[in-house]
Amino acid sequence: MTRTSSDASDPPDRVTGISAGPGADQAPDLAELLKLSGRGDEAAFARLYDATAARAFGLAVRVVRDPSQAEEVAQEAFLEIWRTASRFDQSKGSAVSWILTLVHRKAVDRVRSAEASTRRDTTYHQGNHKIEHDSTAEAAQASMEARRVRQAMSSLTEVQREALELAYFKGYTHTEVASMLDLPVGTAKTRIRDGLIRLRDTMGVGQ
Repeated sequence: MTRTSSDASDPPDRVTGISAGPGADQAPDLAELLKLSGRGDEAAFARLYDATAARAFGLAVRVVRDPSQAEEVAQEAFLEIWRTASRFDQSKGSAVSWILTLVHRKAVDRVRSAEASTRRDTTYHQGNHKIEHDSTAEAAQASMEARRVRQAMSSLTEVQREALELAYFKGYTHTEVASMLDLPVGTAKTRIRDGLIRLRDTMGVGQ
């Protein structure tokens, strides 16, 4: 399907996953990119996405505590950013604050929705005299999953673990990680990528 820059109701195909492209190595004017995105400029939105996706994902992970849901939250947030970029007012705050506020709101909504769903399920089961939900078993399962993650993280090299924690658990961009670790951006990206691959293999994801 042919897409035009004036078709601002639909987001560019860029918003299909969490990644950071070459544009993340630069320091673009996010406020200007938001303004251009608000006018339907897909190239500007792609640069905005590349520059902020990793940080948005990191924030979402901290709130929802689940990488898969965090990715969905970040995608929803960028869809909203694409649709409402024209509302950004630089006089009221920075572009990155505006973006992360929207991401945080989406993440909190996801958590509240999950909690409400759990309450509805609990009420239904109690009202219909079903067998009580085994919260002890659920807690044990959650503990086991957390232990798996800790064990998998411990299998990484120190440099991989440090880079991965900064990028995906603290929400820093690849450029910021490189600066904090005093590394070239390409080296920081390699450490993050290798750490993710090793983490996936250790946990058996996709096997």
